[in-house]
Amino acid sequence: MKDISETFKSLTAETEDNLISALLLRAKNIILTETNRTELPKSLEGIWLEVALELYNRQGSEAEKSRSEGGVSVVYYDSLSKTTLNGLRRHRLARVAGHAFEKKQTETVQAP
Repeated sequence: MKDISETFKSLTAETEDNLISALLLRAKNIILTETNRTELPKSLEGIWLEVALELYNRQGSEAEKSRSEGGVSVVYYDSLSKTTLNGLRRHRLARVAGHAFEKKQTETVQAP
């Protein structure tokens, strides 16, 4: 998590470590929920950063749908951007009888 938080800091110039940790944790929980996983695989670390950046950029406007000030209109998504959601859906595990079968990182699968 150190590398991701350092990358997050360099992209946002944010210095508040507690805020960064909270955003990264919230982003991780969103990803795990959307993909039906219990552990974050290495392949999702890029999307983890994207979700954290979206949450960071949305701070202060969480409940707003749109805003107009001085002739400038901004419309907010209800959830994550479509690009991010499509990336997450590619990693989603199917649920069978209410259970998502997830291969653990240490498991190896042998061909029959």
